Amino acid sequence: MSTASPLPMSWEVPQIFHQRLGDGPGRQRVMQADGHLLIVTHRPPRHGERVRGGRYFWRNPAGTLQSSDLGQGPSSMIKHLEEYNAAIAKLEKAENDAQSSEEYFRVISELGPLLRATRNLHSTLQSARELSGNDRTMINFRDRSYDLERSAELLYNEAKNELDFLIAQRTEQQAASSHRMAVSAHRLNILAAFFFPMVTLATIFGSSLQHGWETANAPVPFFTMLIVGFVLGLLLNWFINVPVSPKPRTRHGADARIPRTP
Repeated sequence: MSTASPLPMSWEVPQIFHQRLGDGPGRQRVMQADGHLLIVTHRPPRHGERVRGGRYFWRNPAGTLQSSDLGQGPSSMIKHLEEYNAAIAKLEKAENDAQSSEEYFRVISELGPLLRATRNLHSTLQSARELSGNDRTMINFRDRSYDLERSAELLYNEAKNELDFLIAQRTEQQAASSHRMAVSAHRLNILAAFFFPMVTLATIFGSSLQHGWETANAPVPFFTMLIVGFVLGLLLNWFINVPVSPKPRTRHGADARIPRTP
C-alpha cells in the first residue's frame, strides 16, 4: 500500500483505489472495484480557498459506509451534506442583508464555487446511487444533494438579479442627474446669451448713469440692492432647477397611437 495515498491507512480497500488517487482529491467522482465504492468529495469551499479539501467515503460490499474524518454509518454523509447546507444558509443571510453592489458581489463570488461544488456533489452521488443499485440510503443522499444544488442555484440567481437591478437603478439615477445638469447648463447658456450684448455694450461705452441714488441716505441703497439681488437669485435658482423629465420615446412619433381591435 502506498504511503502517499490520502485514504486512511486502516481502510481495507482495493489497491486500485490508492493507485488512481494522487496527492489531492482531484475532482469529485466515484470509483468501483470488487464490490467496493469509493466516493471522492470536497469539503464546502471557503472564500479565497484555491485548493479544495478532500473528503472520502468508502462503502464496502456489505453496504457499510465509512468516512475519512466524519465517522461511520449514514450519519457521516449526513454531516457532510449539512456542512453544505450551513454554508448556503450563511450566504443566504448575507444576501438578505446586502445593500450595496459590493456586498452583493461578495455573496456572488462565494456562491460561485459553492454552486459548482454542490452540482458536482449531486452528480457524484447520482453515480454512486447507480453503482450501488437500489440502495435507499444512497437514493436519499442523492436527493438531498439535489436539494442543495437547487438551493445554491436559486440563491446565486437571486443575488445576481439583485445586483443587476441595483446597477440598473444606479444607472437610471445617474442618467436623471446628467439630464438635470444638462437642462441647467442649457438654461444658463440662454441667460448668458440674452444678457451678453447688454454687458458688452455697457463695457464698451460705459453705464455711469445719473439715477439719483448717489445722493440717497446711506445705507438704504446698499441694503436695497442686496435684497433685490437676493430675490433675483432665488428666482434664477428656481428657473434653473425646475424639473424637466425627458420625453418618452414612441414607436412612430409623438402622435402615434396603437390601433385598437374591435
